[in-house]
This record gives sequence, structure tokens and C-alpha cells, in this order.
Amino acid sequence: MAACALRRGLLATVNTLNKRQAHRILSIVDNSYGFEVTRPRLQCLACGLPNKTQQKRFMSSRPEEKVLEAVGVFEAVKQHGKYETGQLFLHSVFGYRGIVLFPWHARLYDRDVTLPVSDSKPEPPGGAHGSKEVKGKTHTYYQVLIDTRDCPHISQRSQTEAVTFLANHDDSRALYAIPGLDYVSHEDILPYNSTEQVPIQHELFERFLLFNPAKAPPFTARDTLKAWQEKNHPWLELSDVHRETTENIRVTVIPFYMGMRWRYCIRLENMGSEVVQLRERHWRIFSLSGTLETVRGRGVVGREPVLSKEQPAFQYSSHVSLQAPSGHMWGTFRIERTDGSHFDVRIPPFSLESNKDDKAPPAGYTF
Repeated sequence: MAACALRRGLLATVNTLNKRQAHRILSIVDNSYGFEVTRPRLQCLACGLPNKTQQKRFMSSRPEEKVLEAVGVFEAVKQHGKYETGQLFLHSVFGYRGIVLFPWHARLYDRDVTLPVSDSKPEPPGGAHGSKEVKGKTHTYYQVLIDTRDCPHISQRSQTEAVTFLANHDDSRALYAIPGLDYVSHEDILPYNSTEQVPIQHELFERFLLFNPAKAPPFTARDTLKAWQEKNHPWLELSDVHRETTENIRVTVIPFYMGMRWRYCIRLENMGSEVVQLRERHWRIFSLSGTLETVRGRGVVGREPVLSKEQPAFQYSSHVSLQAPSGHMWGTFRIERTDGSHFDVRIPPFSLESNKDDKAPPAGYTF
């Protein structure tokens, strides 16, 4: 409950900052209870000078007795354009600190938006959602590094250990994960700056990024990052993102082709105020070889996450193999309300396209 209260306070402050679009001092505490922020420097109505920031402290108890540490200053959120490599940010949903490695341009198919059917994607064969067509819109996403100090605080809401799978050098069928990588939408980023030369703790930070105070942001890509991105570009690049909302539960799907199989990242977000819990999953997997597979089970990745106002989102990754180079997936999540009633949330249909003729086998980063 303490963590919930702290996260709620953080996001409330962040939302206030967004509305005012002003620079504020950001302070985050690194301990087992999560995040906290200082009160913003508000101007005095009489003289216009900033008031002193009032820091909050945790109750003294060993070993959690720590004082809030200022980590940077909020910057104005970009309404247009994109953030560059080296941009520090706070994730607006999961609350972790991160840094942008590089941006991607993806086609976002949002089924909640009604647009003309030109440049749209129809339902897959056997689709369960009717004949609705969805227009794709170019949207900016980013591959980012997550500060490892924050990973324990978000492990119950996001799989930081299994975000990006890459094939092994010795066996192209093997998959492994690089911990602390994430794909972030443009609206997830709350930018800030810091005077620290190593503001993010991650084993790849100093291998991928170089501190350059003459630049803004003051971190530039090393040759290792450029080579890694170029070598793995087809396997890391986002192509399509799919989104749909049912009864205030929004599901976002990002599929990736990983050589011998597909990986898909799914985020569930509770856009309402009612507390709900994911109980079951129901998938339908269509292969262009003509097979249609149905998969049912309890929860997802061994969990049945609760989506509340304090913790509204859950994100996970999984993978699937097909008997053909391409196919489609769609389905539903069974959601339970606090009164015991249930409803089904639609998983937007998405394509599994290999394009394997255009891609060389992926290669991992040599540690």
C-alpha cells in the first residue's frame, strides 16, 4: 500500500507538470518502497519568486532510511518532433528512469479511431471482431535503456528481463534476453536533464553512450551502439503497433519477427477507475498453411495482474511459432470485476509477417 501511495503521488505531480509545461525539480528515492518526488517550485503570487522546495522524507527505519535524492530537472514535453539519442526521461506509466537509444517510426493501427478505410488493414481470415478496417498512422517509438535501480520496483508490472529477444551467434534458433531494454511510445516519455555524467545505471550505458557536454542532450551514441543498431536493425525495428479498448481496458500489441518465431509485447492499461483483474486468455492463431489453433489458459506468463488506479498497467512479452512464414493472431482476455462479474477484452488482430528473405540472421551484442 505504501508503494501504491508513493507512485500515485509521483504520477499526480507529473500530470500537474505536464499541464503547466514548466520546468520542475525531480527527486526520486531509490529504496524498496518505490518512487517519491519533491513538491514543485511554485512561484509566490505576491513577488513572483520561487518558493523553497519542501522535501518529503521516509519514516526512519533500517535499512530503508534514505533521503530523497534530486536526479534532474523536468523539461517541456515535445508535442511535435522526436526525442534524440541520449534523452533522459521518466516513464509516464511505469515510473522508471531511462534513456533513449534510438527512435523508430511504426504504423499504429488504433481501432478506437474511426478513419477512412484507405491505407487500412482489414480483419484477418476468421477474425472475431467483425469487418472493421483500421487506418495506420505513423507514430514514433523508442528503444530505451531502463535504470537497473528501478527494475525491482516495476518487476510486478513489466517484464524488464524479457523485452527484447535476439538470436545467439552460435545457434540462430536460440533466443535470449538483454535485461533492461524497453520499447516506449512518444507519449510515455517525460523528459528531464541531469548534470551527472552517468545518470542511468545499466551495464550497456557506457558501452553505448558517451558524455558530451557540448551536445543537447549531452549523451551521444558510441560506435558500438551504431554498429549494434545497424547490424540488428531488421530485428529490432518496429513495423506495426495495434491498439484497441474494451470497457476502459486498452490493449496494445507490438509483434516482432525473431528468425524462427515471433515475439509479441502486450500492454494492458486500465483507463477507468474500477479495479479489475485479468483471469484468462483466449488466443486464436491462424497460419497461412491453413491451420487455426485455439489456446486458452489462466492469466498470462503465470500471473493474473490486478489493474487499479494506483497500478493501471501491466506489460509482458511472449512468443509463438507457426507452420508457415506468415499468419495472424487475435483473441480476448477475460477480466473480472470486484463484484465477481466478468467481461471479455478484445485483443486487436495483428499480422505475423516473416519477410525472412529480406533479413539476415540477427546477432547479439558481445559482452
